[in-house]
Amino acid sequence: MAGPSGKPDPNAAQRLRLDKWLWQARFFKSRGLAAELIEAGSVRVNGTRVSRPGRDVSEGDTLTFPQGARIRVVRVTALGHRRGPATEAQALYVDLDPRDGAEPLE
Repeated sequence: MAGPSGKPDPNAAQRLRLDKWLWQARFFKSRGLAAELIEAGSVRVNGTRVSRPGRDVSEGDTLTFPQGARIRVVRVTALGHRRGPATEAQALYVDLDPRDGAEPLE
């Protein structure tokens, strides 16, 4: 983010639009599809329902959203600079769905 002088502020937290991040992380084929889902109120950031595709996300945020027949819960671990290959996209998040990894803790 730029400060009053127009130069980047090194102390400012890095942020990215929610629709752009979902697209870069390859959850949706287009930013338009991601924006439609967000505008419908189907996405939560840190447990709060959002309806603005321009809502900023940053590292550490937890996103909850439907994808097909599943409800995805992911934690943002990095902000992308481009929409790269799938391996690059998978480095942007940690999947918190217990069905995808180890057994849930009891």
